[in-house]
Amino acid sequence: MLKRWKNTRWFKIVSSKYFLTGVPFLVWMLFFDDNSWLLQRELNQDIDKLEESIEFYQTELEHDRVELEELESNPAAFEKYAREKFWMHRPGEEVYVFEFEEE
Repeated sequence: MLKRWKNTRWFKIVSSKYFLTGVPFLVWMLFFDDNSWLLQRELNQDIDKLEESIEFYQTELEHDRVELEELESNPAAFEKYAREKFWMHRPGEEVYVFEFEEE
């Protein structure tokens, strides 16, 4: 039965010295090397995450720039921002904070 397979084309290809050395080389390069396909895929995923965070921070930066321009141009907005974000108040002024219980 083996003699019948020896004359087939795929058996000649699979049993050639180039195929027998190439397959282990490819397996080594894809999975075990320092620059393996798995590592490259992981690094590409990290790059994608970092690019998403860059886009997020750029939009946040633009939002903050607009808000800063508004605060610089309007003193009432500046006071409102200071009161809401930093709990600031005028001297002698009492501030009451109401907290509602969530159901």
